[in-house]
Amino acid sequence: MLLRIKAILASAVLALGFAAVPSVEAAKRLTVPDPDWTGGVVTCRTIQYVLENELGYKVKTVAIPGGPGVWEGIRAGDLFYNCETWPSYNPSKEKYLSEYGGDGSLVHLGDSGIIGETAYWVPRYVVEGDASRGIPPSAPDLNAFTDLNKYKHMFKSLESGDRGNLIGCPVAAWLCEDQERLDRIGVDFYAQALGSETAHWAEMLAKYKRGEPFIAYAWAPHWIHAALDLVEVKLPENEAWADDVTFKYANPELVKEHPEVVAVIKKHRLTNEQQAGMIYEIDVKKRDVDDVVEEWMEANEAIWRKWLP
Repeated sequence: MLLRIKAILASAVLALGFAAVPSVEAAKRLTVPDPDWTGGVVTCRTIQYVLENELGYKVKTVAIPGGPGVWEGIRAGDLFYNCETWPSYNPSKEKYLSEYGGDGSLVHLGDSGIIGETAYWVPRYVVEGDASRGIPPSAPDLNAFTDLNKYKHMFKSLESGDRGNLIGCPVAAWLCEDQERLDRIGVDFYAQALGSETAHWAEMLAKYKRGEPFIAYAWAPHWIHAALDLVEVKLPENEAWADDVTFKYANPELVKEHPEVVAVIKKHRLTNEQQAGMIYEIDVKKRDVDDVVEEWMEANEAIWRKWLP
């Protein structure tokens, strides 16, 4: 009996000792949103690489559509930071960030380095034709968004009926307001949301290959502009997206509890060109995201070493 009691006590002491280990490990665990566009994933994974490989953190990623849910998750403390935010799509910034007139419940951590352009594009052959493919111009004087009604019959689809069809913003949570914009301007088009980036780019590529006219939402930096020769259709100035100087933000607890993480996030920068090269490897060559990021990090140590605290 005495031996059993000693064994039980010894087990209890060991259990208490081991119980302290997870608390230490938990202190270096972070949960962050995984963006739903490839460029954002690349930005976040380059930060994650440094945190895990240089600072000993374990970063758990959670797939969540970009938009209000991400902001609310970070404000509630369920998520720690967001590493690439496009201001044009995020009215929540005016609620939570003091820099935009918000209550300061979230902390702005500086620019990400990515400067985004968002617009609507048509293939160049729609306006100029393509003699090499035997495609005549179908809308030779299409310059601005307000010219579209003249050509709506050229852009019709099964979904749009008698209206023209716009291949719109693929993810509803991005709050692109394509249909609202069309209606405000008086353009008789239907905004078709395909539900995912993959479906969006596949639709554009398929129509381009067939030489069909289409108008589509897109942004830069993105590999689609290398794959297709596209021409921007200008929006009225009061409806156009401003260039997006993307930024990072976090829960204030991250600043207090993990200053070394915040130092990395603040110093981190990617250029459009750096990000676009990785996007091409992932989306066009169909390579694994983490393989591409690791390869880039190994080849560019001189760049990311400057991000360390």
